[in-house]
Amino acid sequence: METDQIVQLLISERDKLSRAIEALGAPAQRRGRPRKKAKAKTRARAAAPSVAIPAQTPKASRRKRKPLTAARRKALSAKMKAYWEKRKKTAKS
Repeated sequence: METDQIVQLLISERDKLSRAIEALGAPAQRRGRPRKKAKAKTRARAAAPSVAIPAQTPKASRRKRKPLTAARRKALSAKMKAYWEKRKKTAKS
């Protein structure tokens, strides 16, 4: 065999091995929606600055609900009973 032929064979073997390594080394793609943790980690990596900056704003506080008075609870109960009664009638029709 001539050296040119040997070099061509070696190059083709190298290409085959490279493709095999890529196929084995590539992570398997999951089907469907990504998990929450994986999604959060990916976002954190993408959004994370190279220099750590301390958080300046505290978490936004949720608006608190006013407690229901007895009269309001009774009115709401009557309203919901009427609502469900109407739903039952339309479902039967």
